[in-house]
Amino acid sequence: MCWSATADLAAGTVITAVGAVCVARAREVRELPIAALPLLLGAHQIVEAAVWNAGGGSGPATLAWAVIALPLLPLWVPLGVLLVTPPGRRARLAAPAVAGTLTAAALAYCLATRPVTADIRGRTIGYVLDLPYAPLLIAGYLLATVGALLLAADRTLRLLGAVIAAGAALCVVLWRTEFVSTWCAFAAVASLVLLARTRRAA
Repeated sequence: MCWSATADLAAGTVITAVGAVCVARAREVRELPIAALPLLLGAHQIVEAAVWNAGGGSGPATLAWAVIALPLLPLWVPLGVLLVTPPGRRARLAAPAVAGTLTAAALAYCLATRPVTADIRGRTIGYVLDLPYAPLLIAGYLLATVGALLLAADRTLRLLGAVIAAGAALCVVLWRTEFVSTWCAFAAVASLVLLARTRRAA
């Protein structure tokens, strides 16, 4: 999330371009999900620009944003990490993968049965979805996304996990004060970390 439609669109365009380079540099099919992560993050920013322009609400842009953020990412990240991990070192990724699958299923069910709305709050957007067992879902989400990266065999992916963990913590603090949303900056940094990884592998 960024602090305006213009910022979201600009960040999303740059991050998507980085993602295209990462995908082009991927040497094996199993590298594609991790290489394409910036494409997903960039698309997410561009979708949020549409949420800003719509004034929030519960329209298609809000739903698209929620689908990427909620069920898709906790499936995508642990799968991508699992695929690039040598077979002998995959056992420790079982917990994030299972957590991601269960969390994504629960979040998908919530999105299918409950409305999601977006409220513009100054320079942030608040997304509201009535989630049962919210602390459990949040724990599963963090284990799937941040946990999978921190447990990766690849040093660059562990660095990415640390960047995302720090970024998420800071963004939550700033979002709670309704000061400004800075997640787009951390998404950009994450994309550059992945770009460096694909350059190293090329």
